[in-house]
Amino acid sequence: MNREMTTDLLSVQGLSASYGGVEAVHGVTLQLGAGEIATVIGPNGAGKTTLLAAIMGVIPSRGQVTFAGEQLGLVPVEERLRRGLCLVPEKRELFATMSVSENLELGAYARRREGRAARQAALEEVYDLFPRLKERSRQLAGTLSGGERQMLAMGRALMARPRLLMLDEPSLGLAPLIVAEIFRIVAELRRRGTAILLVEQNARAALEVADRGLVLELGSVLLEGPSRVLAEDPRVLGAYLGGSVAA
Repeated sequence: MNREMTTDLLSVQGLSASYGGVEAVHGVTLQLGAGEIATVIGPNGAGKTTLLAAIMGVIPSRGQVTFAGEQLGLVPVEERLRRGLCLVPEKRELFATMSVSENLELGAYARRREGRAARQAALEEVYDLFPRLKERSRQLAGTLSGGERQMLAMGRALMARPRLLMLDEPSLGLAPLIVAEIFRIVAELRRRGTAILLVEQNARAALEVADRGLVLELGSVLLEGPSRVLAEDPRVLGAYLGGSVAA
């Protein structure tokens, strides 16, 4: 995607945030266009999860986060959700003793004022993306497989009709076939107009689906640029893609 033709949906300038009393993100700057996928890769402990939590407003931060042209500042999490930001955390945080359909209904809470018809339309879109969830709509979330739980977590987020979906390690612990399906759905969401900010340990798969990428190390941006360029960078090849670094 040509960045010159893309209007930024999300702009992060000089963002810093702490986790457990330690500053885990230092002065991060990134932009994400409408209908674009950006991925953040890096080693464990690089601050990737903290970055998403700060953008969502789950933890306090310093710096500037602008979404759809409006600075978020002290805007609370629920209002960010209502405006179109949504985060799917690594732990998925489903309600295990509730059914698939009940978990999905909870995802529409931020848009409860739009009425039953709007919620039903959102539900049908989720079932279109994830037919397996429709098959298991009455099944308890706690009895689902790992891949199904990830699909449910994503589906629940999509019930809020987000303009920007942030995914924290969506492929973690999943079998290769399920990972491929998750990334196929990520690409389909972009095709439907949803912007994606993707934190992912599977750097190869992430760079293949993304338009842009950032490499985060020790809380700071080490590299950033078009994903195809990053995928050919010797530092990325050597550290994250299993390739050899040119002498």
